[in-house]
Formats: sequence, C-alpha cells, structure tokens
Amino acid sequence: MREATTIVGWDIGGAHVKACVMRDGEVIGAAQWPCPLWQGLDHLHHALAAAQQRWPAVSQAGHAVTMTGEMVDLFADREDGVLRIAAALSQTFAPRSLHFFAGDAGWCAPDELPRQWRHVASANWLATALHCAMRAAEGDALLIDIGSTTTDLIALRRGRVLTAARSDAERLASGELVYQGVVRTPLCALAQRIAWRGSHHNVMNEFFATSADVYRLTGELDAAHDQAASADGAAKDAKATQQRLARMIGLDARDGTPQDWLALARQWKRQQLNALRREVERVTRSHGLADGTPLISAGCGDFLVGELGASALRYADHVACASPQVAGWVQVCAPSVAVAALLRLQGD
Repeated sequence: MREATTIVGWDIGGAHVKACVMRDGEVIGAAQWPCPLWQGLDHLHHALAAAQQRWPAVSQAGHAVTMTGEMVDLFADREDGVLRIAAALSQTFAPRSLHFFAGDAGWCAPDELPRQWRHVASANWLATALHCAMRAAEGDALLIDIGSTTTDLIALRRGRVLTAARSDAERLASGELVYQGVVRTPLCALAQRIAWRGSHHNVMNEFFATSADVYRLTGELDAAHDQAASADGAAKDAKATQQRLARMIGLDARDGTPQDWLALARQWKRQQLNALRREVERVTRSHGLADGTPLISAGCGDFLVGELGASALRYADHVACASPQVAGWVQVCAPSVAVAALLRLQGD
C-alpha cells in the first residue's frame, strides 16, 4: 500500500457512509451515501457498491477506514460492530489494502482488530482533529464539526489535540461530543417549551419532526445533504415540513401561515444554537482557550458555526487540499478526508 498514490478514505457511520478519493495528496472526489446500518449490513454493502460504481478505481487503491457505525443496535456490542463492519469491508476490498485508524494506537490491519477494537471504535473525530492540528499548528483553534446527528467540539493548541477523552462516553461527559445535528435530531430533544405566536407551548415528546425540518424551512440545509427519511416518511416539500413542525405543538399546518411556521423553525434553531453555545463555552473554558479563538468548521451543519464565534475557517478551505469542484463534499466528509491524509503521511 505504501507505493499507492491513490488512497480512499472511509467514514462508516450508523446513518451515512462518507468517502473521499485522494490522489497524490489532493482530494479529487468526495461523496456521502445514506446507510441506515441499524436496518442491516446490506445497507453498507449497497453503499460500498455505489462508491465502486462512482469511482471504479477504488478497488485497486489503498483504504483508510474510520467508523462510528459500531454503535447501532444491529450489533450485540461495540466490539461486535467493529469486527462485523471490518468483515464487510474485507469482503469488498483486499484485506491487505485496508488500514483501520486506531487513534493513539496508530493503524490496524483487519487481523489486529480483535485486540485493538477499542481504539478503532468511534475514532473519526480524532482523525479530523489530528489533521486539523497538523495544518493549523501555529496557535489555538476549536474544531466544530456539526453533522447530521452529532457535533464534535475539539480544542487544538500548537499542533496538539488537547482533550484526553477518547471514547464517546468520556466525550459526552466532557461536553466535547454533543448529540445534536442538523438533519436527524428529534426536535423534542432540543426544547421542552417553544415560542409560538407570542406565547410558549409545551412540546410533544414524540418523533414528529427533526432538525432537517427546521433548516429546510430556513433555507440553510443543502438539499444534497438532506438524505435521511423524514420523521413521518412523508415528502420534504414545504407543506409536509410545516405539518411536521405543527405536530410538535399539537397543531396542523393549516393552523398557521408559512410565515408562522418559518418563525417557529427559527425558534427551534435558536434553541439548538443556545445548546451548542453552552457546550462551546464548557469546552473552551476547560481547555483555557481565549475568547475569539479561531473556529474550524466542518460537517453539513457548518452554516451554524459562524453564529457560534466571530472567526470561522472552513476545513475544506484551510485544512484539506481539494479541488474547488469537490470542496463542498470535503466539508461534509471531513473525517474520511482526514484518515486518507493521515495514512498518506504515514507512508511518506
């Protein structure tokens, strides 16, 4: 693999598969496919096949792999998830071409995973953080990766990742992992009361609507990133989106105007921003970052980062080496880009 000039980076999630193709250090392709892994490994095989169809040369490339999909309830536990995801990849690509990112433990071949699975599990955030730390090594920075489901908040200082937390459990405790995103988060997780036409209403604790409904109405969510099914399985047009928001407060879309539902969507956005600000403050305070520390944004929710701090730099523009044509998907698929870049550096 060390002789290969082409590396495919993979981020195998529980809801999406993200991938990039890196040739001689430059990202020439990046994409994301829906992959509801909790419904079965067939979805992973379909995503891998779609990638092969898009980029036929990937079968001859080296592969850098990170994952979070081991968490889904398809698997008995996280170890089972890591091993079965790796087995699925080994069925598709030559095992000798597969390199699993294991964080502080380096890289693992498939046959080493039974011993190293804890380092491999949910390490995608660390790949992105290490890559950012190397490319933004002169001072402090805060990486904010807002995805469809989660947000990572990682403090960086002079080429180092500051947090000692590694597992999801540790990062949930420290505030560096926030289980909120801009597509799949149930709205009832964001607030118990919400403003509607000048008064506050209790929120229905039902899976009636998601954060995608909010940012679809505000016009901030790119339709290409809106890949998850809606809460009710219905359409994603304005009328169906308004109906889902209305259910959250016991109403129907016909009970308000489009302007009313847009105002309600903005209330949900405000709730999510407030929650993220609290966690940003927690992380910056715990690591001694100064006010005004530069933010490095990544993920399909990067449009929120500018509202969380004054100085926001995009991962695709300031960290990754990518052609302008793929920069948008590089931003979304940052962990896959990071693992490809890190594996390339390992071979230099």
